[in-house]
Amino acid sequence: MQKFIITILIFILPLIFCNSSEAAARRLLTGGWTKITNVTDPTVVEIGKFAVDQHNKDEKASLKFSKVVAGESQVVAGMNYNLTIAAADGGEEHNYEAGVHAVKVNVLMHLIGKGVVPMA
Repeated sequence: MQKFIITILIFILPLIFCNSSEAAARRLLTGGWTKITNVTDPTVVEIGKFAVDQHNKDEKASLKFSKVVAGESQVVAGMNYNLTIAAADGGEEHNYEAGVHAVKVNVLMHLIGKGVVPMA
């Protein structure tokens, strides 16, 4: 009887662990938004700077990037980022929302949605 239980466990436990890791992988691939917990991560900061720089080019504006305040990311073909960015406009700092799609950070990125917009 003991050999039977051990044999069953040998076959069942790997199936349980495989299923749980597959479910976790599926959650990442479904496109759900995940909160960015470290807004000072160099990659996140670089994406925030890109958003402000690109906005300045597109709109002939002169925002000065200060920091990323908050954000969330979404796995797609690349990554989508929805960031709250602090930037100065004529010396006065305000928060802005920015949407960025990054296939590869610093190589292929573009603004999505409305780009960089003031928060209400």
